[in-house]
Amino acid sequence: MSEKVGTEKIRIVKISDGTVIDHIRAGKALEVLKILGITGKDGNIVSLAMNISSSKILKKDIVKVEHRLLKDEEVARIALVAPEATINLIEDFKVMKKTRVELPDMIPGIFKCPNQRCVTNKEREPIHGKYEVVSKTPVQLKCLYCWTIVEEQDFISQFAS
Repeated sequence: MSEKVGTEKIRIVKISDGTVIDHIRAGKALEVLKILGITGKDGNIVSLAMNISSSKILKKDIVKVEHRLLKDEEVARIALVAPEATINLIEDFKVMKKTRVELPDMIPGIFKCPNQRCVTNKEREPIHGKYEVVSKTPVQLKCLYCWTIVEEQDFISQFAS
């Protein structure tokens, strides 16, 4: 894949095996890296392209992670910040599986409710949060226990810690 910039070409190298996350909203690739816990210190080979021209969404970001397949929980988290993204599983330089992430109407507790008084944050309560998707653009969720509206920055900050 390449893109012309002036008279130069930007080349993004194919990977032999791993995961390619494509069609990420422009400017959101760094948040995807946070969600995946990729800091650059773990030794994974990661390719990152931001603000690439796209025929589908004008501008997009791409993340390629070599030698790593994503877990379902990671894909669900990615859907929160990049609901239009596609996940391509690569083996032997070929796309073996291509899926589109989907932001479901309900999201199980993959992060804590930011409302400290929510029942889901009480130590003695074995309740995990559940969230209803109120808006997909921008992503806004509503805690079904305390009705707190959860903004994107609330869950992204938790994924990074």
